[in-house]
Amino acid sequence: MRRQAAGLAGRAMSAFAPRYSSGVVNFSTASTGGWRGASAMYRSGAPSQWTPGSTAAIRTFPARAFSAVPPAHPAPTPNSKMQDEFISGTSAAYLESLEDQWREDPGSVPASWASLLRQMDSGVTGSELSEMYLAAKTGAAPVALSASNAPSSQSIQESMRLLLLVRAYQVNGHFMASLDPLGLEVRKVPIELDPALYGFTEADLDRQFFVGTWQMKGFLSEDNPVQTLRQILNRLRDAYCGNIGYEYMHISDRDQCNWLREKIEQQERAQYSKSRKKVLLDRLAWADMFENFLSNKYTAAKRFGLEGCETMIPGFKESIDKAAELGVESITIGMPHRGRLNVLANVVRKPMQSIFNEFKAGPKPASDVAKGGSSYTGSGDVKYHLGTSYDRPTLRGGRIHLSLVANPSHLEAVNTVVVGKTRAKQFYENDVNRRKHMAVLLHGDGAFSGQGIVYETLDMSQLPEYTIGGTIHIVVNNQVAFTTDPKYSRSSPYCTDVAKCVDAPVFHVNGDDVEAVARVMELATEWRQEFGRDVVVDIVCYRKYGHNEIDEPMFTQPLMYKKIKTHRSAHEQYCDKLVAEGTLTREEIAQMHEEILRKLDQDFEDSKDYRPKPRDWLAAHWKGFKGPDQ
Repeated sequence: MRRQAAGLAGRAMSAFAPRYSSGVVNFSTASTGGWRGASAMYRSGAPSQWTPGSTAAIRTFPARAFSAVPPAHPAPTPNSKMQDEFISGTSAAYLESLEDQWREDPGSVPASWASLLRQMDSGVTGSELSEMYLAAKTGAAPVALSASNAPSSQSIQESMRLLLLVRAYQVNGHFMASLDPLGLEVRKVPIELDPALYGFTEADLDRQFFVGTWQMKGFLSEDNPVQTLRQILNRLRDAYCGNIGYEYMHISDRDQCNWLREKIEQQERAQYSKSRKKVLLDRLAWADMFENFLSNKYTAAKRFGLEGCETMIPGFKESIDKAAELGVESITIGMPHRGRLNVLANVVRKPMQSIFNEFKAGPKPASDVAKGGSSYTGSGDVKYHLGTSYDRPTLRGGRIHLSLVANPSHLEAVNTVVVGKTRAKQFYENDVNRRKHMAVLLHGDGAFSGQGIVYETLDMSQLPEYTIGGTIHIVVNNQVAFTTDPKYSRSSPYCTDVAKCVDAPVFHVNGDDVEAVARVMELATEWRQEFGRDVVVDIVCYRKYGHNEIDEPMFTQPLMYKKIKTHRSAHEQYCDKLVAEGTLTREEIAQMHEEILRKLDQDFEDSKDYRPKPRDWLAAHWKGFKGPDQ
């Protein structure tokens, strides 16, 4: 604070003191306090009270010899030459009135004045503040206070303990975040997040503490060095303990940590506008209603639906829009079978008639094949293993090429294929900065922590001959993997802990909060484009049905699925939220749902006469590769 409070009293003293030959003016507030004692001393012409044996921290001006002719008054300093950020009036009367106003109501004066007056009241002299100001300007070391004016050891210890508390939230705040949409997970809150560990009690909540202004990003860099404990705790809990849990303090690079800290701890978070919220609801409604439609039409079919994590679809699409805005021209996607049909339909835009047609399965008779079409439709099992590609328009007016790579049942086997394909695109397109072509990998929670190919791919991510400038990893974390509770399937707190081996930040997010999912997906995209490194988004959600829709999950997770049966979907919750805040009416939402259902019904009817096309198998897009029936 000395550096910040630098200069008001010192500047005032330099205006008052030069007339006296012995030149000592003490602005210490030990006796009369504030400006009033110092200005009264000046008006009366009283000599200083300093004695040779005194230990007070007093700065002296060199004595000047008197002459017969009184010296001319110095010319006033032009405003343009004034260096003092605090002072805007130099008269003693002005300072006294400001002090009176502050003593009546500390909040009635600007924060910088209030901070300085507190310093003066605590015994710091004006000359000391002035010298600290000059030292800060020139880069010299600050002038140390004498023992009589130094801050108490208690104040220093409290500030140090408070900074330890701040760091504890930055490191472990995610353990207090509300991540489980079902509310079943009981996590032990680390003792490091308890203010009592640092000696603070409820009586301290409204006390003001000095936290300083630091050369780092986040709220500690703001020009607000004195805050109450309540203000500090509210900021920390709002940033780190909401529906998003951030893990980034393991990253060794200071600039990367500061970049994330600034994004996370900003006081005024960017809020979604009404138009953007309508877009999020539309995308969420398509994801939810598509799954419900398939469930109603194909009750006994396996489809590995995305119910319980529908917010991944609008979040993924927000990431794509942000990527296009940041210069990405193509995204290569790899994913397991869970949610693949939803991604094919709502993200990569595979024709829904084709998807509905694939549920019929079996090859078509030769007489029933359209000219130039394919007679092969698969066995019915492959529909959630297939891929496709599409040039997708974005909301911000651009276009981006999306390619979803086909994948067998081995879940993570596609990882290295996606990375290799992206690297090849970067090579042939001369994308030396690796910012035009990007990879996105989707994972299940059990596979991410349990399959070795995940670590192997991460470990090679920064090697010169293999790097692709970072991959965005999205974990659909249904908290049960196949049929096993996490405490019986892994030793680490999170399924994503393996990603820390390459200093990848991890964003855990509550899968029922669509806006939070969209926010971290955009942040992950910005990180990848800024630093060219991997990043993980862990969407903590649930699986509405069994491993596939035919399985009965009550056998293995009875308590969880008892809760799931009564849990309202993220789509329903977001509809209620938008109605409550006045963004949309129930009638507008009903109209949106009717339009989506009408389109689904139309595509379903069209699928009855749909004939597979070579494009469905990419035969026309890959020269030299044959389709299944060629």
